[in-house]
Amino acid sequence: MFQVKICGVTTKDDARLVADAGADAVGLNFVAGSPRRVTIERARELMATLPAGILRVGVFAGTPAAAILEVANDVGLDCIQLHGHLAPHPTGSPGWAWDPPETCLALAPLPVIRAVRLRDDGPAEEALAPARKWIAAAAAAGQPPAMLLVDAGVPSGQSSPASAGSLGGTGRVVDWGRLLAAGDVGLPVALAGGLTAENVAAAIRATGVQSVDTASGVEASPGRKDPARVRAFVAAAVAALGHNCPRL
Repeated sequence: MFQVKICGVTTKDDARLVADAGADAVGLNFVAGSPRRVTIERARELMATLPAGILRVGVFAGTPAAAILEVANDVGLDCIQLHGHLAPHPTGSPGWAWDPPETCLALAPLPVIRAVRLRDDGPAEEALAPARKWIAAAAAAGQPPAMLLVDAGVPSGQSSPASAGSLGGTGRVVDWGRLLAAGDVGLPVALAGGLTAENVAAAIRATGVQSVDTASGVEASPGRKDPARVRAFVAAAVAALGHNCPRL
């Protein structure tokens, strides 16, 4: 679907920057509570700035499929990234943002990128077990996701696990060895989680992924991209991907 995605773009200047730097996907965040959230009006402005050929990804968490489709049609999204939890809260917390597996079918024909957080507890071989269960349920419902995006988990005590705004863009780095040990999930895998220009090539070599995604790793502040960091990240990622041998 993409090789290099820059997520959390909030301004027209940053949208032009990302495209000019050579990224082939841009992520627009519609998650309430996120410092990178954009309004519908701002999203339209950003879309008008982007050139043809760049993948336009809308990021949502816990939003009903009908509302996602309304935004997608209004703004002109090519793809949907679901970043909510993989299951409902066991005690029914009202602030818990989760995305049912049936959402993939409800969003068709728009492809879905299912963002998941790599578990950092228990056996490494089970680190993607909840994701596998969700993928299987989506397939059984009639439409699996097109890609899995692996992000780092949010540690307890750092931010509320029920806060949708804290589900990504934390800057935490995925344990690449643990990701490898988790094994194949049967989908293309994109790696996120604390990637920067300084470590993205090492991450690609260590995991063999063919796609990478960053938000906080190229920012001057939340929602504002640093031009030098964006250019350096894209250049490092593209160079590494060109010499990469797939593993995942």
